[in-house]
Amino acid sequence: MTRMASPWSLAWIACVLPLIWWWWRCSRQPAALLYGDLRLLQHAPTTWRVRLAWLPRALRIGFVVAAAIALARPQAGTRAEQVTTLGIDVVVVLDRSGSMRALDFKPNRLESAKRVIDDFIAGRPTDRIALVPFASEAYTACPLTQDHTALREMVAAVDFAPVDAQGTAIGLGLAAAISRLERSKAKSRVVILATDGVNNTGAIAPEMAAELARDRGIKIYSIGVGAHGYAVLPVPRADGGFERMTVPVEIDEEGLTKWSTMTGGRYFRADDDRSLEQIFTTIDSLEKTEISSTRFVSWADRFEAPLLVAALLLLVEVVLAKTALSRVPA
Repeated sequence: MTRMASPWSLAWIACVLPLIWWWWRCSRQPAALLYGDLRLLQHAPTTWRVRLAWLPRALRIGFVVAAAIALARPQAGTRAEQVTTLGIDVVVVLDRSGSMRALDFKPNRLESAKRVIDDFIAGRPTDRIALVPFASEAYTACPLTQDHTALREMVAAVDFAPVDAQGTAIGLGLAAAISRLERSKAKSRVVILATDGVNNTGAIAPEMAAELARDRGIKIYSIGVGAHGYAVLPVPRADGGFERMTVPVEIDEEGLTKWSTMTGGRYFRADDDRSLEQIFTTIDSLEKTEISSTRFVSWADRFEAPLLVAALLLLVEVVLAKTALSRVPA
């Protein structure tokens, strides 16, 4: 951003330019010289000096304009904002068990969830967000951070759990998220759980994890990911390939609703890509960040360039007026 520190100096342009114009008009009056017979000059060629006779005056006008701009002290400012996030720490808990390969979402449940989570992260640049993927075990892929570039890379890197680590340990996933939020001083602390199954393994029961969250003031928003009825699931074969099977969709909606409600959160059911996007949009609107910011601007003078231009214009005008474009009488 730019400004003029002394804008009143620009008034010199309005004052001086009319005087220069009047002087120019007066100086254009023909000179009177005694000459025997003017008919001898009728066919005299017009030289480049005559064609450029206006140039010194134009340079003088340019000098006045540039000098006035320099006197007005143009300044360039750098704006800085000190942002304080009062609001929200979020941990996204993402199911990566084998059932997330189901094809009722495009291209599958896991990839669809990753895409929507990436959009959610991109829309909350001031929040600290963490990522906890889980299957039969849970781990922290990324702790609470505002480095969302690195976080989004971690989301993109989440893959299906290996065959020997299958299972859905919802309780472990919630417990890992709660441990990340326990020491947070954020005004609001939130867990977003995306799963397509029923808790069937792990040393911590989901209800116990939900009680811990409730006692610590942590809300759980849970999302059941899966179409109603049946879905096509690619099941790994021993030779490394996949066999497609039609399997029933089993989501513990009763449990997810109970665990979310007891913490002050909500349960949502996503049965296709569009509804999953809408759910994250709803959660985004429910958990808004409050931001206080202090703005200040640092100004630096930039009068050197117009001052240099003014000096050069004046120098060129004086040199031309005294040499190649000199006038008689001077």
